[in-house]
Amino acid sequence: MDRSNHYEAAFESYLRARRLGYVAVDETHRAMLDDAPVKSLDFIVHGPGGVRLLVDVKGRRFPGGTKANPKKTWETWSTREDVDGLLRWAERFGPGYRALLVFAYQIVPVVRLPEGTADLWHWRGRDYLYRAVPVEDYRRSMRVRSPRWGTVGLPGAVFRELVRPFRDFTECRGLPALARTKVDA
Repeated sequence: MDRSNHYEAAFESYLRARRLGYVAVDETHRAMLDDAPVKSLDFIVHGPGGVRLLVDVKGRRFPGGTKANPKKTWETWSTREDVDGLLRWAERFGPGYRALLVFAYQIVPVVRLPEGTADLWHWRGRDYLYRAVPVEDYRRSMRVRSPRWGTVGLPGAVFRELVRPFRDFTECRGLPALARTKVDA
C-alpha cells in the first residue's frame, strides 16, 4: 500500500470506516515468494463470517480522458504482472482467501451517480466508487491491451458480467461462489 497514492489511501479510509480488519502491505521493497520476486498486493482484508480477501487496488478516473474529450468508459486495465502476482499470493495464502482486483474509480464532479449507489465513498473532497472482480475470473477473460507495457483488460460486456460492488465480497453474499448477475459498474 502506498499512502501517497490517493486511491489506496481513500480505500484504506473506507475499510476503516466499515470496521473491516485489514493489513496494509508495505510496497517499498519488492516481495519474494519461493525465491522469486512477486508484485506486492495492497491489502489483506478480514471481514465478518470469516471473509478473507487479498486486494490489489487499481486507481482509475471516471470519466477518463480530458475535459475537452472525456472517455466515458469504465477502465478495466491492469498489468499482467499484477494479475500473476495476485494469483501467486492467493495460492500461497490458500483456499480460505479470495484474491480481488478492486477498481477504485475517482468520480469526476460533473458525474452524478444515483443516491444509494453501493460503495460510493467520499474522502477528502473526492468521490470514489469501489468495484471488484475476482482475479481468477479476470485472468480467464482478460485480453492483451498493450504488449509493450504488459497491460491487459476486460471487454466491457465481460466486465459488466463479472464486476460487483466491493461490499458484496465483504458481506458473505454467496461466498465463496458468487452468483453471476449483471451489475453495472
